[in-house]
Amino acid sequence: MAAFPSQLPLLLMVLNIVVISPTNAGYWPPSPGYYPSSRFRSMSFYKGYRNLWGANHQSVDNSGITIWLDSSSGSGFKSVKPFRSGYFGASIKLQPGYTAGVITAFYLSNNEAHPGFHDEVDIEFLGTTFGKPYTLQTNVYIRGSGDGRIIGREMKFHLWFDPTRHFHHYAILWNPKEIIFLVDDVPIRRYPRKSAATFPLRPMWVYGSIWDASSWATEDGKYKADYRYQPFIGKFTNFKASGCTAYAPAWCRPVSASPFRSGGLSGQQYRAMQWVQSHFLVYDYCRDYKRDHSLTPECWR
Repeated sequence: MAAFPSQLPLLLMVLNIVVISPTNAGYWPPSPGYYPSSRFRSMSFYKGYRNLWGANHQSVDNSGITIWLDSSSGSGFKSVKPFRSGYFGASIKLQPGYTAGVITAFYLSNNEAHPGFHDEVDIEFLGTTFGKPYTLQTNVYIRGSGDGRIIGREMKFHLWFDPTRHFHHYAILWNPKEIIFLVDDVPIRRYPRKSAATFPLRPMWVYGSIWDASSWATEDGKYKADYRYQPFIGKFTNFKASGCTAYAPAWCRPVSASPFRSGGLSGQQYRAMQWVQSHFLVYDYCRDYKRDHSLTPECWR
């Protein structure tokens, strides 16, 4: 049905509300048997974070923050303290509808301390078009592999739920042995330390942001941000950041995502992770044969 110009804004509004669930939605992973988020205390936004940029594009309530992107700006925030290990989580709710080109992110980085030679651990939600699910991208950059010539270590997932309907908890567990990415306490990826050259070891801060990444975010840049649907909104609450700060004594014990203080995953957690990867993993850089894996030696060690 053709829309007259006077009807177009209403039509766009209606279309931006309609969301079709991904094909796999409704298949739930087996219980991981252990719930690390319950081990760490929640904090209000200002207890651990401050505005970084786009102050007029964020709104803080007692416990959380809403950030948004429009044609004039996005927004971001940063933890007050740097950490050398820890559990970092937030409950996040994404915007439905057309969000192509838009990145909503929760991540660790030391880019400001080491510009051009930084480390980074990412949870990024890649915006989408009508009827297609969000993609959750996990990534690890080490000592400048995210600067200049990009050497990403991406694993991408669809989710077993609609992330626009309710808040869900997303977390990064980082210690000197491993990085574990979790969704609602279910491990979806474990990145073990195989060498100092392929693992981030310098202190990092915790960040959140929303920004325009039209050049690559959605189907390699095929679909761009469309500001007829602005503002694009990301909501964060239930912040958790617990571990060894950069200023902690040397004897500070790194936290674990499993029942074992030494780290790793339990057998039940590992089976839950395998289930997620067999049903919802949509890209693994180690299985991309177009990549030069001499640059990512952890894939074959």
